[in-house]
Amino acid sequence: MGFADIPHPDFILSAAHILTGADASGAIHVIDDGAVLIKDGVIVAVGTVGDLTLDNPELEVRGGQDIVAMPGFTNSHHHFGLTPLMMGVPFAALELWLPQFRKMRQMNLRLDTLYSAIEMLESGTTTVQHINSGLSGPVENWDRATDEIVSAYGEIGMRSGYCFMIRDQNILSYEDDAKVLAALPEEVRNWLAPSMQAAQTPTRDYMDFFSRQHRKWSKRSPDMVRMNLAPANLHWCSDASLEMIFATARSHGASIHMHLLETERQARYARSRFECSAVEHLDRLGCLGPELTIGHGNWLTRDDLDRLSDCGCMVCHNASSGLRLGSGIAPVNEMQRRNIPVALGIDQSNICDDRDMTIEMKLVWALHRETGMWNDRLEASRVLTMATEHGAKSVGFGKITGRLEIGRQADIVLMSKSEIGRPVLDPRTPIADAVLHRGSKSAIRQVYVGGRLVVDNGRVITIDRDAVLAEIADILSAPMTEVERKADRMVATMMSALTAFHRTHSPDEGYAPYRYNAMNDAGRS
Repeated sequence: MGFADIPHPDFILSAAHILTGADASGAIHVIDDGAVLIKDGVIVAVGTVGDLTLDNPELEVRGGQDIVAMPGFTNSHHHFGLTPLMMGVPFAALELWLPQFRKMRQMNLRLDTLYSAIEMLESGTTTVQHINSGLSGPVENWDRATDEIVSAYGEIGMRSGYCFMIRDQNILSYEDDAKVLAALPEEVRNWLAPSMQAAQTPTRDYMDFFSRQHRKWSKRSPDMVRMNLAPANLHWCSDASLEMIFATARSHGASIHMHLLETERQARYARSRFECSAVEHLDRLGCLGPELTIGHGNWLTRDDLDRLSDCGCMVCHNASSGLRLGSGIAPVNEMQRRNIPVALGIDQSNICDDRDMTIEMKLVWALHRETGMWNDRLEASRVLTMATEHGAKSVGFGKITGRLEIGRQADIVLMSKSEIGRPVLDPRTPIADAVLHRGSKSAIRQVYVGGRLVVDNGRVITIDRDAVLAEIADILSAPMTEVERKADRMVATMMSALTAFHRTHSPDEGYAPYRYNAMNDAGRS
């Protein structure tokens, strides 16, 4: 039975603890022996089990006293299904990692999307910001790719924000493409030529495509899909392109998700090119506002953060990605001090090479502990809010999901309290802390999206998950095609030349190492 075939049952969901969302102080509000009344997929009452069952004796009661209920999580920064590591791309610095994606084997978009959706749903993620890495070929290819990806999320039962990365310059490096291509062997230049044509696509064509898709999905699936925009990064977009993208998003009421300041080199590019920070340049262009979420932001300065706070921007923190690629650690504690809303993203994959938000939240909490006795640190409630309410807002669902309160869609994760406790949980332990630190994928019993059951006993039930995984395995166990073998050869040749190019054309010298404990500047004698 697919998601669209599942009826909207009316029922009462009971739990030992219901985490409804953060209050004004930032603490998670908890209802003990609580219950949620759900009708037609929407929360119509939140209270105690006794009161809601007394008032609605005819309704089925689900859940129980072994259940901890909370809002569904949001992965606010995601690209595609099978991870680069699975597809033969080893970890490297971002600038030397992304070009190797060109050797990854092609996968059916529906299957690829379903693969990561399975991982997300089964670990409690009910909403995703899917950032298509780029549209290529004729316009009909754009339509087909978008339909296959968005429809796959609809098939399995996830809410999705969909956007596509837009570039019109500097595709291969931080330099003009002609300059980079001239440094590559002729056979590589000839092989790259067709895929480089996307950079020649006028931004207006992309905006026209976005407008058509926005109208289409607003009518077809208004509660499940958001069409958003994604200027790829400052070095990939001309000023004129950025201004057009932001104007289009604002005219449609759409969200914008922009990679920015992911690496130190990107920060130095902005200062070299514009003689100011990347954030200040966006501010000068009029491109800062509450519709913008900055993806990564590892190299944001205090001045940058002050600007973001003043403009109401959000940041999507991709902790695993920054660590795995050596890109850096975002200054999340500084963001918290300025009340900048922070969402969480798993990017291509998390520290375990999957999309388990319960693991990503633990990493985020631990990563920003710092070492002082009295400094502000992220509390469990803050991290949970990042993964729920702030994520929903970033993707464009902030008014209908992210909290368990009257009028919102019933996107709910149910965890087993006994599994979280295993073997015992002291009643003095705050339940939000227990969920963050001890809750895991194995503790998830059920997941609801809009009141419809999509995960039961820890497994997706809206599709034949095992058949999807088997079909993917069959496709990738087949020998590589000649086209794929050529791509592998060309990338190997390209990377040798591209690495040499980066060494001689760089806006930075050396690197800024992580500094810990006695190795930090203040601790040197």
